Amino acid sequence: MTKIIILGSGAAPGVPSLSNGWGNCNPNNPYNRRRRTGTYYDFASAKILVDTSPDLRLQLLDNNIRYLDAVLYTHAHADHLHGIDYLREINRINKCNLDFYATAKVLKTIKNMFGYLITSPKKVKDVVSYPSLVANKIKCGKEFLVGDVKIVPLKLDGHNTFSNGYMFNDGEIVHLADFKRIPDSTLKLLQKKHINLMIMPLTLPEGSIYHVGLNEVLEYIRILQPQKVVLNHMASECDFDEINALTPDNVFPAYDNMIIEL
Repeated sequence: MTKIIILGSGAAPGVPSLSNGWGNCNPNNPYNRRRRTGTYYDFASAKILVDTSPDLRLQLLDNNIRYLDAVLYTHAHADHLHGIDYLREINRINKCNLDFYATAKVLKTIKNMFGYLITSPKKVKDVVSYPSLVANKIKCGKEFLVGDVKIVPLKLDGHNTFSNGYMFNDGEIVHLADFKRIPDSTLKLLQKKHINLMIMPLTLPEGSIYHVGLNEVLEYIRILQPQKVVLNHMASECDFDEINALTPDNVFPAYDNMIIEL
């Protein structure tokens, strides 16, 4: 059995946000209170975190997550990256290095901004004083392993910075981060797979110049035919009940600490 926890279901401002408050969201529905996005995957052979939100400390505490085999990054925006320093607590608990994986462009940003975090595979820093992370460069379309988990980075297009997704175990799970378009090469790959669970971003129902909208999301779902879809990364324009009413029975809006079991 694979267990997935949506640690945070919100876009960059969170919900409520400082600028827009609750927006279109009903404040009486607890599912509308959203921390920034991050997802935890508990496979039989590996525990994997996708992205480190600025809310990571509370997310790990809430879900009693004290060990990770790897961290995967989708892109270098603050709401997906800037909780990286909290990984020092994982180092402290386990007294060992922690591997993270990112494409060349994302890795360059991490090294420039958070160089003090990074060590070599053969050296463990003084984890009481410093994080001790090992950088691994990945390439879209090229498979790698964490434990026995097969992972393929997926190219995405149209966001205002380079962004990628991940396919786990030949389609058991597909995790997509911010995008405006799924390129043909990624679509062709995914159309060959039987997708059990697909996690997709829906920042704004109508979309924007850099984000896919609900109509486009539903069209991609029609093309790819995943068994189950969870809509993540929602801003204050996305009321939980309203989005739920607009989607098919196999498509669900995410909420913080949502647990999915496959």
